Amino acid sequence: LDDLERLQDAGLDRLPVCIAKTQLSLSDDEHTLGAPTGWTLEVRGIRPSAGAGFLVVLAGDIMRMPGLGEEPAALSMDIDDTGRIKGLF
Repeated sequence: LDDLERLQDAGLDRLPVCIAKTQLSLSDDEHTLGAPTGWTLEVRGIRPSAGAGFLVVLAGDIMRMPGLGEEPAALSMDIDDTGRIKGLF
């Protein structure tokens, strides 16, 4: 509700809505595949994308950055004692 109040105060509460959720289900639960019945959407928050002109409803356990895996490649990169870069593609 805090997000809704902030959006109203900023005059953004009438923008179109986009829901960010798992692609594996109509629900917010990636383990409930397909088109389940009898479920409630868990909303974690609402973020404005004011420049694009819409609100993003965050549902379930998702990452907002598209194209990133659960473990970014940067975690495997390092520079050894000689200054050589390791872990690049």
